Amino acid sequence: MFSVPGDFGCGVFGKEARRFVDLLAGGGFSLWQVLPIGVADEHNSPYMSYSSFGGNPFFIDPETLFEEGLVTKAELEAQKIADPYLCHYETLREKRYPFLKKAALCLKDRAPVERFLQENPDLEGAARFFATLEANGGRLWQEWEKEPSADDLFAWQWIEFEFHRQWQALHAYANARGISILGDLPFYVSINSYDVYRAPKQFQLGEDLKPSFIAGVPPDYFSEEGQKWGNPLYDWKRMEEDGFAYWKARLSYMLSLFDGIRIDHFRAIGNYWSIPADAESAKFGNWEEGPGEKLIEAFRSVSGEKLILAEDLGIIDDRTRELLAMSGYPGMAVFQFGFDGNPLSPHLPHNYRENLAAYTGTHDNNTLLGFWWEIDDGTRKAALDYLGDPKDACAATIRALMMSRAETVIFPVQDLLGYGADTRINTPGRAQGNWQYRLSRDQMESLDCAYYRHLNRIYARLPEKNKTSE
Repeated sequence: MFSVPGDFGCGVFGKEARRFVDLLAGGGFSLWQVLPIGVADEHNSPYMSYSSFGGNPFFIDPETLFEEGLVTKAELEAQKIADPYLCHYETLREKRYPFLKKAALCLKDRAPVERFLQENPDLEGAARFFATLEANGGRLWQEWEKEPSADDLFAWQWIEFEFHRQWQALHAYANARGISILGDLPFYVSINSYDVYRAPKQFQLGEDLKPSFIAGVPPDYFSEEGQKWGNPLYDWKRMEEDGFAYWKARLSYMLSLFDGIRIDHFRAIGNYWSIPADAESAKFGNWEEGPGEKLIEAFRSVSGEKLILAEDLGIIDDRTRELLAMSGYPGMAVFQFGFDGNPLSPHLPHNYRENLAAYTGTHDNNTLLGFWWEIDDGTRKAALDYLGDPKDACAATIRALMMSRAETVIFPVQDLLGYGADTRINTPGRAQGNWQYRLSRDQMESLDCAYYRHLNRIYARLPEKNKTSE
């Protein structure tokens, strides 16, 4: 969402987001995958959220608030940020929160907010958490001393209400145009999160309520040192005692927002990488047994027929493969990972199975154009040979995925537009400079909808709702 065009420092649930939906529908697409939409951490990572429940206030559309009479024209204009190419998080933190609080306190009828919170107790809890977090200057919840004022608490309660009201309006708009929205469930949460605050005994914390061990991954494709994510690890035995109630509540909430979800880091359900909190490198971690089949059964009890996609990338063992097969969830394949010299690589299009989501790359990869430019000469030659030595390697890659057996094919928008490495979303293992990329209006409008509709049609990928116009 933060990459959607607009005037307000990052993407919002307004007219530009609806225009993006229109372009997707015009291109014959049927699925929009979004990164997590919760409150991001101080490094702006949506995968280190302060709460699994609740939404990012920056995505609330200021123009909608003006139309509702909650802000003045001058206040609306003051929220605009001229740069259309990057997210301006520091400015948003400085200006957007006071703006939203002022809008909240202008609300005359608070009854809808109160009903919403009664129906959604975890969102009420998240609002109270954020208000108290702010009252204590962002310090760890273990160190809190102050309570929020009544006005500050209501402002955060209204923020949750307005966020969800605007999101559901955008979601309904997309569905009406044949576009389903796939959300993203980060596997881990921040130590300074509502999730840990609400049930600290369900995490591996010491007597000081600080993590004894933290999450991450061993050395892999992205990093020779591995990655220390810093998230607290779950106490799976304690979670099993109440039937994984936290995970059921979390999944139910996510499925109320989206038509399906991607479970990030599915690998950890089987075995997870446990790193001592004081270790210098992720290399010093160990594999520990995860909840396995029991957690998947808990997921099944609440997911119904909705799409659940498993992110099964990285170092995958037999247990992960068995759990994926047992779950029936589609896994993932990434074209950029396919050229390790193994013709049987699951990331090569000729090996794709039907129950699969195939990607040119994910938010953690280089863009497709960046990939082609930056790989070594030998790998590039092998990859071009694989595609039949095309004149346009990016276009040929997209076509190869389209014509594959994979039931679902997903492209980062930068790849559809043919953009280079300067538009990359995230570089794993690097804390700064990520999660900032934005489309401008002109760039969004340059999406060649007719061409992609043609590809979706000839490879039988048009959604049913859009076939009637063919």
